[in-house]
Order: sequence, then structure tokens, then C-alpha cells
Amino acid sequence: MATEIKVPSMGESITSGIIAAWHIKDGDFVENGQVLYELETDKITSEGQADVGGQIKLAVAEGDEVEIGQVIATIDESVAAPAKAAPKKPEKTPVLFKEKAVAEKTEIKGEKPLEPQPVSPAVRRLASESGIDPASIEGTGKGGRVTKEDLITSGQGADGKEKAESKSNFTPAEEITPSKPQEDVPSPARVSTTERSTRKKMSPMRKRIAERLVDAQRTAAILTTFNEADMSAVMGLRKTYQEKFVDKHGVKLGFMSFFVKAVVNALIEVPALNGQIDGETLIENNFYDIAVAVGTKKGLLVPVVRDCDKLSFAEIEKNMISYAKKANDGNIAIEDLQGGVFTISNGGIFGSMLSTPILNMPQSGILGMHTIQQRPVVVNNEIVIRPMMYLALSYDHRIVDGREAVTFLIKVKEAIEDPSRLMFEI
Repeated sequence: MATEIKVPSMGESITSGIIAAWHIKDGDFVENGQVLYELETDKITSEGQADVGGQIKLAVAEGDEVEIGQVIATIDESVAAPAKAAPKKPEKTPVLFKEKAVAEKTEIKGEKPLEPQPVSPAVRRLASESGIDPASIEGTGKGGRVTKEDLITSGQGADGKEKAESKSNFTPAEEITPSKPQEDVPSPARVSTTERSTRKKMSPMRKRIAERLVDAQRTAAILTTFNEADMSAVMGLRKTYQEKFVDKHGVKLGFMSFFVKAVVNALIEVPALNGQIDGETLIENNFYDIAVAVGTKKGLLVPVVRDCDKLSFAEIEKNMISYAKKANDGNIAIEDLQGGVFTISNGGIFGSMLSTPILNMPQSGILGMHTIQQRPVVVNNEIVIRPMMYLALSYDHRIVDGREAVTFLIKVKEAIEDPSRLMFEI
């Protein structure tokens, strides 16, 4: 009996995709729940798993474009799994009488080698960069799979954890730190070729990103205004309450929850930033679904945190961690990326000091966060050193006037520099 593997439906707007990678070979025996392939569309990249166990026969090759509902492989359930060879026992060598007991004791305590586990591309990449062996970790994902979070929080010791966290290129926004020296940034892999240039087909996601960015520049009247925020108060709160916050909620108190709340507060005060243009119609939104732009190896993703005005700081942080995990595991859904009214983009995690973010159409505003740097500033007529962050607000000048944009950014700045304003919504 053969079971067909079809490209699943991923929303009405997605009709096709590309098989970015096969994780198995034609004729391999696969198990129920095993990751088979990566499907890349113009919006998201997802993984496909086996629904049954058996011998697989591939119908399409890696790199082929496929339609939703198309059969890309079949699994013959009648083929039994090959028997696994028993591990060879190490040959014993003669030992002295006093050494024999020590040798036998060590052999008894020897751990049984772990069976290899299927892992996602993100986990393989992070394992390769950090030097942590996924086979040595007990996975918490579906079917015992090792996730990125398992890799980071595994009992590999402090050095291993720091390697994994520093190498991840999808760090949640709460891990913003002052920019690191250039030598800490991994250099891109060099292509070994005799050609002066290479050509490859643009991926659906990269093509769609390019189209949306150009469309935003061509359609909207984009203007950017700047300010800066002293991060001392937020950093002080995190230092004071971080331990208790983690004990109660199980997540860290990050910077992003402060900025999300500050943006919601500013949107309430300046509702023009919470509107959008649809043809000749002006839409005014009365809800606060905030999109947070994050970079992945496949491109930019913008998951949406719903009803942020009703969420606590802990709930916002948990939402962000959940989205980060889903994106790294390739499980983010199209519904997670739709319906935001305002976007926050954090280039600071990559060391960006200043930028002019492009609108996420049809939204009318996007806030750009940047790296925190110790800089001299004047406070009460004295020059002091403070952790400062440049803020950039790009807005659609067709719907938002300059006065409203500047007022909005000042509201965000005031909330960050005096977080008690968020409590009293002022």
C-alpha cells in the first residue's frame, strides 16, 4: 500500500512553492513523523513530515517548483524497516588484577550510544556553528526531535550555551546588547569557484520581499523622522526585577515588550499612525496588532502579536519566543504574518546604529530600533555617559503629517525613558 505525500494548503494567497531541500534520499526507509522536505513559498518556509512509515519514492527533485496539492512522493508501507545492526562490543585487553575492577566498573557505567535524531535545518546549522552534538541532547519537540531551544538550554556547560546563543542569527529582540567588536560577527562563507560571478534563481520568498519593498517605495510617500532614547531606566528595571520575573513567568523581561507597549501607548495618542489607505478610502483601525520584523536565513519574516493593548509584558515576551521558535523550526503559519497595524524592526541585534526602515504596506508606520551604545549626553547641565539608542520612525506622508509623526516618536521616547508612563497610560 502506497501513501501519497502532497504539498499541503498554506492559505488562499499561496498557490505554489519550491522544494528547497529533501532531507532523505529516494528509496530510504522513513518513520512516521520524520521530516522529509523544506517547502519555500513567497511568504514562508515550512517543513513536511511523513504521515506513515515505509520506503519513500520521490516524484520531484530538489529545486523543482510544485503546486499546492501536487504529489511529490509516495511511501510504500508494506516495506519493513531494515534491521539495525547491533553495536560491536569493544575487545577487552588483558589488565592487571588491580586494574580489572576499575576497567569493569567503567564499562558498566558506559552509556549506550544515542540513536541519531532527525533535526531541522536551523538546528543543524546552529549545531555546526556551536559545536554541540544534537545526538547528545534529549529533544522536547514532536517525536523527540531536538529543537533550537533544546540546543541552547542543553547541559553542555556555560561555554556551549554562550556559543549557541551568540551564533544564532534569529535572536529574539530581548537579547539586544551594545554592539560587539567586528571580529565577533561571522564572515560569510566564500564560494570556491574560478568564475568571477555566479547566477542562481531568486527564491520565491526573496522575490516577494523585493516586490513588496519596491511597491512600498513606489506607492507611499515615505518620510523618516529620528530621535534617541536613554535606555537607563529600562535597563535598570530589567536588572532589578529580572530574576523575580523569570521565576514567576518562566521567560526573561526583554526590551521588546517595553517598545511594544510604548508603541501601543503612542498609537492611542496619535491614531493617524494606526490607519491605512485602501484606494480612495481611509481606514482607521481600533485594535493594536503589532508586527515585529525578524531576520532569518531565508529572508525577512514579520509575525504579528495580537491585541497588544490587552497583553501583559510577560504575555508579549512569550508570544515573541513562540514566534522565534516557530520560525527557526520552519513551522510559522501564514496566519501568523497577516493583519498587523504597525511594525517594529530591530536592526540593533545585528549592530545597526541608524537606518531608515521601509513601510510594511499597507501600514502607515514602522519603528526602527538600533544598537545601544554608551554615549556622552548632557543631563542637568552636566556631561554624563548613558546607554543611548537611536530611534527612526518611517511613515506614509499621505496619511500622517509631520507634526503627528514627531509627536508619536516623542511619545515612544518618553515611555522608554520613564516606563512608569506605561502603567498610567500617559
